[in-house]
Amino acid sequence: MRKPVIAGNWKLYKTKDEALALIEELAPLVTGVDSVEIVVAPVFTVLPALPAALAGTGINLAAQDVFWEEEGAYTGEVSPRMLLDAGASHVIIGHSERRQYFGETDTTVNKKIKAALKGALVPIFCIGETLEEREAGNTFKVLERQVKGGLEGLSETQFAPVIIAYEPVWAIGTGKVATDDQAQEAHAFIRGVVAQLLGKDAADKVRILYGGSVKPENVKGLMGRPDIDGALVGGASLKGASFASIVRFGE
Repeated sequence: MRKPVIAGNWKLYKTKDEALALIEELAPLVTGVDSVEIVVAPVFTVLPALPAALAGTGINLAAQDVFWEEEGAYTGEVSPRMLLDAGASHVIIGHSERRQYFGETDTTVNKKIKAALKGALVPIFCIGETLEEREAGNTFKVLERQVKGGLEGLSETQFAPVIIAYEPVWAIGTGKVATDDQAQEAHAFIRGVVAQLLGKDAADKVRILYGGSVKPENVKGLMGRPDIDGALVGGASLKGASFASIVRFGE
């Protein structure tokens, strides 16, 4: 049985005080939820302020990106060791916005996943096709390339902590959402690629999240599908009530 993961990607929102206020709102609303793994991902500058606020809440802390070197002349980057030092346990890698705006590639994603695992961080590995790629009938081709590229060189044991997030780029922040059938089809395909690479056991265990305009109104239908193991939530994670409603999708 795969434990669902509901992760909130706060993107470029929330100062330290705003983040603390959001946790203060959210924490009581998810008290007692132990059937779901909860994660929040603020900006780098907010990370060190949150561990004390999150203590005892059951909410895990993620960063939104990581660099693959431990230290060196890499202005503006943050290493796995530094994220651990700031209190993070998870890290989002390869988000479509990183790929679209900042030149992230399957090769750099692979290096970051390996560095995160070596540094004892749980990677949330993002993949997904653009609208153009979907309309051209290339969804599966893109997903296969991204999965194989991102996981290249990992053994089944190394891969075990990895969480995958399927985010159709055309559904992120647009208000559009893949239908339950579209999402399930993509998730099942991704699980099949993992099985080819690392074996059926690894594929059966990996948690694959859906991301792309997830809201309280649509989460239950998505979570009812057999290969959807959670959600990577954007805008709806910026308010405690809406995010808590998603976390409590099964109630």
